Amino acid sequence: MFYHDNELQYEVEVEEPDPQFAKMLQEGIGGIEGEMRVALQYMFQAFGTPKSKAKYRNMLMSTAMEEFGHIEMYATAISKNLEGAPQSIIDEIADGNPLISMMMESGQPRQALSAGLHGLATDANGVPFNGNYVIASGNLAADMYANIAAEATGRLLATRLYEMTDDEGMKDMLAYLIARDTMHQNQWHAVLEELGETLPVPASFPQEKEHEEYSYQFMSTFREQREDPQERWTQGTSIDGEGEFSYGFQPGGGTAIVEEVIEEMHNEATKAGGANDDESIDDQSESS
Repeated sequence: MFYHDNELQYEVEVEEPDPQFAKMLQEGIGGIEGEMRVALQYMFQAFGTPKSKAKYRNMLMSTAMEEFGHIEMYATAISKNLEGAPQSIIDEIADGNPLISMMMESGQPRQALSAGLHGLATDANGVPFNGNYVIASGNLAADMYANIAAEATGRLLATRLYEMTDDEGMKDMLAYLIARDTMHQNQWHAVLEELGETLPVPASFPQEKEHEEYSYQFMSTFREQREDPQERWTQGTSIDGEGEFSYGFQPGGGTAIVEEVIEEMHNEATKAGGANDDESIDDQSESS
């Protein structure tokens, strides 16, 4: 069950409306670094958290609802950046309209054409939000690592937006969002710290079932063999404390060439026995 009132989580003011900046703000709503991603990510993670871990479920749901408030803030900022023109201009959706001309040149036309000068569920390029951005694996540790990455890129986006505007109202809003990203990064790290030994994820899988000779080997993919660069990830105790880092090369073996095609898939280019079957190709290569 969700509740809502009309008060913003944090005040949003725009001193100088800027349609181009409104386009940039769209990334904060529907981009892969945006608020829709984390709001839905935390909510679906909460849905998959069992009763035995209720405190984590409650925390995830609370943070998800906070992120929905951030979507509302971004949408409000977009509207205020777009609606600063006189109403007489906004009402004239016709050729030569200066507001639409400005948006066609530097902004997001769909913010006018599809949303009536308001925010959209898209990124800054107008690409619709994609639910595949959402990571909710059912493994709490895996989800926490995903959340740290989401908050890191979200904070990076907000800092870049902060540097793109001179509007003090927008800087104030973004400074608040940046601060919340700082908290959320620390929050997810705190969960991992409390969970204890989580590496490698999933920690519940018995490591003796994997090929342990490769478990802590940094694998060079250069064609020629090279000496161990003696970096932190090629020597010394592994981060999980369960092994020693080493430096090696791809073991090799087998072939990537498909032995035969599945007849029902109709992948053959010619009729059976034609000049281009595998045997004919082998004969031609041998004779050339």
